[in-house]
Amino acid sequence: MRVAVVVLNWNTQDYLRAFLPGLQSSCKRLGTCPDGSPVAELIVADSGSTDGSAEVLAKEFPDIRAIPLGRNYGFTGGYLRAFGHLRSSGAEYEYYILLNSDIEVEDGWLEPLLAWMDSHPECGVCGPKLHGLLRGGAGFIRSGRFEYAGAAGGLLDRWGFPYCRGRIRKKVEEDRGQYDGADRNVLWVTGSCLMVRRSVWEKLGGLDDRFFAHQEEIDFCWRAQLAGWRVQVVPESLVWHLGGGTLPPQSPVKLKLNFRNNLLMLGKNLVPTYLSEGMGRKKAERKARRLIRFRVFLDNCAGIAYFCIAKPEYSRAVRDAHREWKELRKLPCNKQEALEGAKVYGLTGKCIFLK
Repeated sequence: MRVAVVVLNWNTQDYLRAFLPGLQSSCKRLGTCPDGSPVAELIVADSGSTDGSAEVLAKEFPDIRAIPLGRNYGFTGGYLRAFGHLRSSGAEYEYYILLNSDIEVEDGWLEPLLAWMDSHPECGVCGPKLHGLLRGGAGFIRSGRFEYAGAAGGLLDRWGFPYCRGRIRKKVEEDRGQYDGADRNVLWVTGSCLMVRRSVWEKLGGLDDRFFAHQEEIDFCWRAQLAGWRVQVVPESLVWHLGGGTLPPQSPVKLKLNFRNNLLMLGKNLVPTYLSEGMGRKKAERKARRLIRFRVFLDNCAGIAYFCIAKPEYSRAVRDAHREWKELRKLPCNKQEALEGAKVYGLTGKCIFLK
């Protein structure tokens, strides 16, 4: 087996019914290895769902391998345990694919990703373009517009705010092929559909479990670049993402996780990035502290603004994010120092608030 396509599920049995058949077909399309094993194996890791997901898998998809995780460990803990289970089972893979349960694919999405990784050994992480998937009637409608989570690859603005080619803040573009010929190097690709070399995953220690969910893939991709790998978009591959299946877009919990984890990510990666650019350590540490202090200031401004527009639950989310960040940053984590000669792509001098 060459590729493990792992869907992390938590109480989304309807998505399993809707999207697993297409995933099964696309994986089978790749055929078998010389030893008779499938080139791509589809696996569902269930995070202790209580909606009958396990029963749906057993009854309607008995040939799909299931990994029961017992409870919800979040996006980070779920994948750490799922891939750890595969490793301990003795199964050998070259590549892992992290795939949300609300992703729709069609035959042909996987081949370009595999071909790109096989022919570009410098690439450690890659991903497809994401288009939006809309609910319509009894089914789903594929849009021609980019999707919020990943669009055509992710970047970071001058203040550390993430955005995408094809999506800035809440504005998304129609995909007219405008990024297909662009530089494929980006800072991050979305964890909604991310392909990584198993060796890179294991060397970096996987996702940082402190994040639980949100921006953990940005941190991982950033660390991969600091370790000397490229993170790239493969526009020949396209998938459709519904989004908001686990936490709705306006959830205070989602807001808290984004504020908290953005600070965690910057605290881990800014200094080694500055060092990779030839900056001295003391100067790099001062510059990182200044940026993080400014981000805390901007966050507090946002919290005040939320309170002024009668959204106190959002204001509390910012407060809680900062409190949790101060505690979490004290915990040990899988840091990444910059490899000599490493280059980090996708850090821009732009400001998304001026877009």
